[in-house]
Amino acid sequence: MMIHNGLDKLGNIESFAEAYVSYIGLPFPIFFSYVAAYTELIGSILLILGVFTRPAAFGLFATMLVAMYHHILVAGLSIPYLELSVIYAACFLFFVINGAGLFSTDALIVNWLDANALTQQSKQIMLLEKSYQATPSVDNVETK
Repeated sequence: MMIHNGLDKLGNIESFAEAYVSYIGLPFPIFFSYVAAYTELIGSILLILGVFTRPAAFGLFATMLVAMYHHILVAGLSIPYLELSVIYAACFLFFVINGAGLFSTDALIVNWLDANALTQQSKQIMLLEKSYQATPSVDNVETK
């Protein structure tokens, strides 16, 4: 969906700059319109491929924060108007915090650059999972 949004902005950049970027008071509306469009277009492709996931997700998250600010200026705290931007922002924030994961292109590149990096991360995850499974539940502690 973000690829579509980026292409839509590039289709009529002047109209988007006037209706959205100028409206919220950002300087250089044409420039920031191009920044938003290419962030949505390129960042989405990078996120899909799992390459540079955190920077791509951060750019998309920032774009959604600006979109939410615009929605608040236009309609106030209207949940139906804000809903989609908030959902997108939450998804992108997830990838900013967690990264792409062990089975991503980023992980393959890290493993290729440093063969011990991914195995060490995998070992930490397995150790963490094992410690969660090994902790006794409250019911087991009370019966002993």
